[in-house]
Amino acid sequence: MKIDYGSQIDGLMTDCAFTVAFNPRYDNLLEAVKEATNTGIKEAGIDAIFSEIGERIQETMESYEVEIGNKTFPVKCIENLCGHSMERYKIHAGKSVNIVRNTQNHVRMVEGEQYAIETFGSTGKGHVYEDLDCSHYMKDFDMEDVPIRDGKARALLNTINREFGTLAWCRKWLEEYYPRHIMPLKRLVDLGVVKAYPPLSDVRGCYTA
Repeated sequence: MKIDYGSQIDGLMTDCAFTVAFNPRYDNLLEAVKEATNTGIKEAGIDAIFSEIGERIQETMESYEVEIGNKTFPVKCIENLCGHSMERYKIHAGKSVNIVRNTQNHVRMVEGEQYAIETFGSTGKGHVYEDLDCSHYMKDFDMEDVPIRDGKARALLNTINREFGTLAWCRKWLEEYYPRHIMPLKRLVDLGVVKAYPPLSDVRGCYTA
């Protein structure tokens, strides 16, 4: 079970996630991502280079193996996920905190900035894709005003601005304010005003944390 949550006061926010398993055979997978996160936190600091943080995280993560059903699986970093910088009311602020080695990213951490150190491990390919129905959305912080001819879409956007601003929200929360929101929401997503964040999956049958 994945727990992914945050809290915010006046747009200053946290971004936290962890995996819970009720079977000890997954302990090594959970330990791998926990220790990889601790490594990332230890390596973080003023002038720390993102690519070097990612390299240390990857070394820690991939030193683990998981035995499931008499088979042994190496734990892989999910290469197309990463941590990120955070700003007020902007949870994804533009800087990526690598979790794999990336010789192209020589950007350094800067004093006064805030970062989410996020690590993701998998017994599959270590690469995820968008999958299943989407339930979570967020208004694009950087999107400039876009002309919206659809009156229902405009009304829905007004609701989103009033209730959520640029913070993340779950689609079912709209039912209280705007019960017939499916098509207007699709219109806003198609226009790029709102971003959809569907579930992410690795290969079928693998385990992730």
